[in-house]
Amino acid sequence: MSTDSQSAPDLSARSTLESLNRAYANMDMPASRYLLLIIFPAFVFFLGTAVIALFLGLSLMLALPVVLLGALAMVVAVIYPKLAQDRKRKQVRQRFHLFLTHITVLSMTNINRVEIFRTLAEEDEYDALAEEMGHLVALVDTWNQSLDDACRLRAKQTTSPLLTDFLERLAYTVGGGQQISEFLMDEQDTIIQQFVTRYESDLAKLDVMKELYMSMMLSVAFVLVFAIVLPILIGVSPTILIAGTIVMFAIVQAGFVYAIHVVSPYDPVWYIEETEGTGPLTRIPRALAIGVGCSVVLAVIMVLAVLGIVPVVAARVPMPLMVAIPVTPLLLPGWRMRQEEQKVKDRDGEFPSFIRALGTVESVKQTSTGSVLESLRRKDFGALTDNVDALYKRLNMRIDDIRSWRLFAAETGSYLIQKFGDMYVIGRQMGGDPQVLGRVISENQNEVLKVREKREQATMTLIGVLYGITAAAVFSFFVGLEVVDIMMGITSEMDLEQQSDVAGNLLSTEQYDIQTIEYLLLLTILINAALSAVMIRITDRGHIISGLVHFVFMTWLGAVIAVVTQYVVNVVISV
Repeated sequence: MSTDSQSAPDLSARSTLESLNRAYANMDMPASRYLLLIIFPAFVFFLGTAVIALFLGLSLMLALPVVLLGALAMVVAVIYPKLAQDRKRKQVRQRFHLFLTHITVLSMTNINRVEIFRTLAEEDEYDALAEEMGHLVALVDTWNQSLDDACRLRAKQTTSPLLTDFLERLAYTVGGGQQISEFLMDEQDTIIQQFVTRYESDLAKLDVMKELYMSMMLSVAFVLVFAIVLPILIGVSPTILIAGTIVMFAIVQAGFVYAIHVVSPYDPVWYIEETEGTGPLTRIPRALAIGVGCSVVLAVIMVLAVLGIVPVVAARVPMPLMVAIPVTPLLLPGWRMRQEEQKVKDRDGEFPSFIRALGTVESVKQTSTGSVLESLRRKDFGALTDNVDALYKRLNMRIDDIRSWRLFAAETGSYLIQKFGDMYVIGRQMGGDPQVLGRVISENQNEVLKVREKREQATMTLIGVLYGITAAAVFSFFVGLEVVDIMMGITSEMDLEQQSDVAGNLLSTEQYDIQTIEYLLLLTILINAALSAVMIRITDRGHIISGLVHFVFMTWLGAVIAVVTQYVVNVVISV
């Protein structure tokens, strides 16, 4: 047993070192140069922090963070190649389904097969995949390698197992004389199923993150309540203790925001591009300006009320509600963006049937896209109908086909429509069969829409968790605050002799500033609402402005619970 338990860590450490060694070997920069330019300066910085801490005679509380900062720089410099390699591997995994659809569409055209990879290498949005295609084209053009040999070489050098497996099978197919289009059509089902499996796996990781987030945030909330109540017994400054705990609260929540960003599947909803005044996003700036302007005005009024310049408001509106009122106008741009986002999702749902019908009719009639759209624009494609009609008018006016489709995608606001629409029009221009193009694109987008439905379910669960945590945390915060406030009232009502015997020995209430602590807790409500809204938007990959709806609702939820908690605790204890 002991031998087995010792070999497992050794094996893990060995695999870690081997992966780090591979990362250094696959760097664009030689390892010796990286050692000289990056790791050596980081090591000098680490030694410098230790020397400075000793030379200045810093206390342990100050010296430890300084030295840890230097150690962190050293560790990051050492493992950065591995981090960069993992980032490229993730980029390949996230965009591989779009890449496969794109390369399949191009393989059905009349262009040279090397031009297929050259075209993909120019797609900056594919990131690491485009870079790999560029390397593959360079091997063919510069080193006169055959395409199958180039695929085998890149398969050995790439850091993504998914891409390695694909290139090896592609090399075998090309070397055996099979058409690339036949190979890629055979690969469609397999790759799409792998995409669905990975997508669902990421959603399962989100469920784990939600459970971890709930336990961590409730623990931090307990620590904050403890920080509110504890100083009454030990006599330390509660303001500093509470402020430090709130900073920890914000750091933990921000850490989870980043973790969810890493775990959540990369599948953006919006297509964002300058489009000469077209598109759903052009209808938002006015609502955003109105909402922000009204919020600023209300914030100024509430600040004046707190300062006593507007006593009527201060006398009638509880302090928590004075924090929630200024953010309320932000509901206008948030709700408008939410409506536009729902329309984008509806258009996504209609596009597969539209592109399949377009490809089928175009193949049967053997005519141009504009002529086919003359009849299709009378069909009901739901939220996409008006956009189809606008596309027909542009094509009928002999506007450039690619530009017409780009404007069509921009008006829909959809990322998927932009990507698949571009693939279709380029495939048609290069001589591809419209019926096959439409079928491949519609099937692949349908698979993406299916997993998006599961992502929406995961997002709804996360929303429930965040609202529940907000309610529970705010309730506990203000229960602790009211307990301290009541204890201060009790000690102030004692006579001098009792104060010296009891308050002086048991209760230390003189260092409390209830109003300042209440301000800090209200700041916590705002921080929680903002970071929770960002977390929701990262999970569903929607537009950040639509997150203002949750920001406003969570702020009001926290404010109302704070007011109700203060009232209920006072009533219960006074009875």
